Amino acid sequence: MRKRHYEFKVAIVGLGYVGMPLACLFSKKYDTIGYDINPTKIAMLENVKISEDKTLARALAQGLRLTSNVADLKECNVYIIAVPTPVHENHKPDTSCVRNATVAIANLLKEGDIVIYESTVYPGLTEEVCAPLLEKTSGLKYNHDFFLGFSPERINPGDTVHTIENITKVTSGSTPEVAEIIDSLYNSVLTNGTYKAPNMRVAEACKIMENCQRDVMIAFFNEFQRIFDRMGIDLAEVTRAASTKWNFIPADPGLVGGHCIAVDPYYMIAKAKEAGVMPTLLATAREENETMSKWLADKIKANTELRRMDTTMANVLILGFSFKPDSDDIRNTKVADLYRHLVDMGYPVTIYDPLVDVAKVEREYHIPVTGEQRVLVNNYDVVVVGTRHRIFKNINVKQVLTDNGFVCDIAGVHADL
Repeated sequence: MRKRHYEFKVAIVGLGYVGMPLACLFSKKYDTIGYDINPTKIAMLENVKISEDKTLARALAQGLRLTSNVADLKECNVYIIAVPTPVHENHKPDTSCVRNATVAIANLLKEGDIVIYESTVYPGLTEEVCAPLLEKTSGLKYNHDFFLGFSPERINPGDTVHTIENITKVTSGSTPEVAEIIDSLYNSVLTNGTYKAPNMRVAEACKIMENCQRDVMIAFFNEFQRIFDRMGIDLAEVTRAASTKWNFIPADPGLVGGHCIAVDPYYMIAKAKEAGVMPTLLATAREENETMSKWLADKIKANTELRRMDTTMANVLILGFSFKPDSDDIRNTKVADLYRHLVDMGYPVTIYDPLVDVAKVEREYHIPVTGEQRVLVNNYDVVVVGTRHRIFKNINVKQVLTDNGFVCDIAGVHADL
């Protein structure tokens, strides 16, 4: 890349949970355009009220532009791709969104442009898949006419402490000079700086490794939860005791859903097999975590039968539907699996979650969810904590439960929330 002063004009491709905060962040300092393929979403975002999303409303007022017309990005010289990387039903990686976004941007590429990927992918995808696609579609030469970078997203929806501005961002580039340019771009808008990885494969791998570690850790505690539950031992008490040792790492059991921890290990599993390595631990952790919604449903059934309740008459209230506490994010939530297991067992089930978009839940899952507090005055035989939102601490369980009722979550049966 010929040395020159780089005046950043940034395009963010994909305006979801990752792309939208990025667009707002970069627009504070640079001419920034946010692009999404969905014109309905763009119209909704452009008309957001400050009471609904203060950060976005301020960014729009200060010059952030949004569009569903990819041609509007043609004057940009940095393209940051932040589109979903889900898996197919057979758990094989689905890179179609990344590929489609890559082709769309390739038609706009000019000499000197940089394309940065934030979407979580397996190590090597940026150079093995995206670079050839960009070359083929644009007619330009990789690392001569255009350049690449990878900076794994670390957005944590609902987290008010580890926000996009104050996390440490891993950066990388396809050449040493481009790596410096990309690092300086991110450094200029972050308060906690960056870590420049030696190459893009390391940057790609670090995000996969972070999420695989979390998946394995939760699987470890989920397995101990199942063992100790059968033995009549309180896992939380054991964890507190074990935590007195200096090198013990505590965690909690849980339903593992969402767009990262429950998905990214499958990308590493597929790539490991391709490399001739059988990732036994990663595969076992995924299997363990995928079974927990059924295990919890069976636990609820066992406890209702212990109390001589008829499953078809025992009313169940599930608190929370999103995949994580204090968030409206419903992607790959395992509460949906729990609901279906309970319904299949014959239970009448009500789900209460005032944080999620109930219409979106109905569209995507075909599951009824309500945010109306009036459902909390009914008498339920079982209250299940599906997602531990802080607002649920204000619920008076005694006014919700029947005399013979009980509260249940992944950690056991309780008298209260």
